[in-house]
Amino acid sequence: MAIGLIIIGDEILSGKRTDKHFPKVVELLNARGLQLSWAEYAGDDRARITNVLTRAFATDDIVFSCGGIGATPDDHTRQCAAAALNLPLVLHPEAKAKIEERIADVAREAGKAPDYNAADNAHRLKMGEFPEGASIIPNPYNKIPGFYVEHGVGGATYFVPGFPVMAWPMIEWVLDNRYSHLFQKVPRLEKAVLVFEQAESRLTPLMEALESEFPLVKVFSLPSVGDATIRRHIELGVKGEPSQVELAFAKMVGELDRLGAEYQGC
Repeated sequence: MAIGLIIIGDEILSGKRTDKHFPKVVELLNARGLQLSWAEYAGDDRARITNVLTRAFATDDIVFSCGGIGATPDDHTRQCAAAALNLPLVLHPEAKAKIEERIADVAREAGKAPDYNAADNAHRLKMGEFPEGASIIPNPYNKIPGFYVEHGVGGATYFVPGFPVMAWPMIEWVLDNRYSHLFQKVPRLEKAVLVFEQAESRLTPLMEALESEFPLVKVFSLPSVGDATIRRHIELGVKGEPSQVELAFAKMVGELDRLGAEYQGC
């Protein structure tokens, strides 16, 4: 089962804000022995968001979508999710109750009685309109929930706000409450060396041979032009199932010796 990430918002693509979700989601997954398989960015365009979500819903993946679930004119994610599913948007009863709790909290802090029929409060309820059949994700920051829809075989897409202070605890809630059975289930190991002054083309046959011989291992190469502190090099390594990684790494080092390549541990 793959895990994907969708990040929505013109402000990310324009550079007005720096995306913080990608590194945080990687961190949250790694802490639980899980790994991100893919990520995609989309601006605030309904057709594009709908297309991205249609593709996500066609998978068995676990997907997190950050951003665009508010009720302002530039928030389109809820509507696009409904369009991708060909379902209506409906006010979720649990979401309605949580949003009304938030309205009451804000009124109490201001020393007033809550007026649920006020225009601004009626508008807030739109944040609880999700595709029919969706379930909610609790929001510990301000009680206004996110939502999720299930698809494929065991897949689901989880929609959280773009604000990190809300999104990250909500993603943790999803992981810890719905996927704890997956934690640390696939042990992984990574081993690598820095290979100096070699062309990737010379190392490619070795990489291909390792992946062919060890099917539970992925080989990676990260070239660097070097800087004032280190010469031009390639970080060459293997990652995956621990026992095969050990065998593949030993063979990789032996082949580097045979090629007369200079390398060091990293």
